[in-house]
Amino acid sequence: MTETRKMEGKRVLVTGSGTGIGRGVGLEFAKEGASVVFHYAHSEAGARGAVDEIKATGGKAEAFKANLGEIDEAKGLAQKAIDFLGGLDVLVNNAGITMNKPFREVTPDQFNTLYNVNIRGMFFVTQTAVGPMVEQGKGAVVNLTSGHAFSGMTEHTVYAGTKAAIVAFTRVLALEMAPLGIRVNAIAPGWILVENHFKVMEQAGVKFDREKAQLILPAGFIGDPWDIGRLAIFLASEDARYIVGQTIISDGGQQAIMPQTGDFRQRRTEQWGQGYVSGLGTKN
Repeated sequence: MTETRKMEGKRVLVTGSGTGIGRGVGLEFAKEGASVVFHYAHSEAGARGAVDEIKATGGKAEAFKANLGEIDEAKGLAQKAIDFLGGLDVLVNNAGITMNKPFREVTPDQFNTLYNVNIRGMFFVTQTAVGPMVEQGKGAVVNLTSGHAFSGMTEHTVYAGTKAAIVAFTRVLALEMAPLGIRVNAIAPGWILVENHFKVMEQAGVKFDREKAQLILPAGFIGDPWDIGRLAIFLASEDARYIVGQTIISDGGQQAIMPQTGDFRQRRTEQWGQGYVSGLGTKN
C-alpha cells in the first residue's frame, strides 16, 4: 500500500519563508505534496531558491515580496497567494522580527516596528487569508510564536511581548474560526539552528561550539527547521483534527528543566524525604 502524502493537493502560504524556519517549513509542505507560496521581505535569494527547488521536482511554488509592517502589503500578500494558488487551505504565519535591547533604551520606532510586523501584519494577513477557507468550510492556520512567550530573557521585553500576544491571538481566533471549519493552533519553537544564528555569533566574535551547546538540552541536540516543518504539517492535517487553539512547545525539553537545579544528567547527591518516606533512611 502506498502512503498518500499528507498535504497532497493543498494550497499553502508561509510568511517569512526566505530563510530559516519559514523556508524549512515551506519546503516540508512541498515534499508532502502541497503547492506553496513563499513570502520574503529581504531574503529574495532564499525564497527564489526554494521555489526553484520545488519546481525542479515537478511541484508548484512562487515567491512574493511584502513588508508586513504595512497593512496594505500584508493584505496584498495574502491575496496574491490566493490568486496564484486558486484558493488557500493552510496559512503558516512565521514572519517576525527579533530584537534585544535594554528596556529603558527601546525607542517608540523600534517598538512599533516589532509590533507592526509580528502582530499587526500577521493579524491582517490572516484576516484576508481565511476568506477562501471560510467559503470552502475548512482550513488551518498555524502561527509561529516562541519560547519567549513562556520564559524570560533580559533585553527581550518587546519581542517577548509580541510572542505572548500571538499565543492569546491564537486561542481567541481558534474560537471564532472553529464553527467555520477552520482550525487555528500555534507552535512555540525553542532553539532552532538557522543561518542568522551563525551570522550574529560571528559578528559578536563568539565561537559557537555546537557539540557543547546541545548538551544543555534534554533532547541532546539543537533543532533544525525540519523539526518545526513536520509539526506544522501535523497541525495542518486531519491527524490533528481534535487540536484547537493550542500552542505546542517544540524545544527539545528546554522548558521542562527547572532553573538552578543543576545538571539534569547527573544523579542527585542530596536525599530529600528521609524520615518521612520509607526506604530512604532516617532523618538527621
